[in-house]
Amino acid sequence: MSDIYPQMAQMAQMAQILEEDSSRDPDTFAIIGAAMAVHTELGNGFLEAVYQEAFSIELSRRGVPHEREACLELKYRGTPLRTHYKVDFICMDQVIVELKALNDLTSIEESQVINYLKASRLSRGLLLNFGLPRLQYRRIVLSKH
Repeated sequence: MSDIYPQMAQMAQMAQILEEDSSRDPDTFAIIGAAMAVHTELGNGFLEAVYQEAFSIELSRRGVPHEREACLELKYRGTPLRTHYKVDFICMDQVIVELKALNDLTSIEESQVINYLKASRLSRGLLLNFGLPRLQYRRIVLSKH
């Protein structure tokens, strides 16, 4: 288990993790707005599955294209693996969105989104946590180098 922490630190160096949204990214702004609407309506305390379903409805109401529980194919040296990742949402064919209902977000959840970004070859992800009295979100941008 102790070997995982240096790995997480290295992954965090590869990604920029932001807790504030940038007006330069209207896509993630729209997605966070939908998440805020869900959190305002439901509050905290529900299971993650409840937030996933409500979030999908809110995205549809707002006209945000999305795919729920999208499978990401993994490859090793060009060979597809039988193991796949299942990401909560891919919005606008460009943004990975992972939902949580936890007491707090940690580097483990951030690493999960970074791995999803690497597997999908996308550069932007959102980590949304509905488990607190206020919606907690982190915008993760994977570096191209």
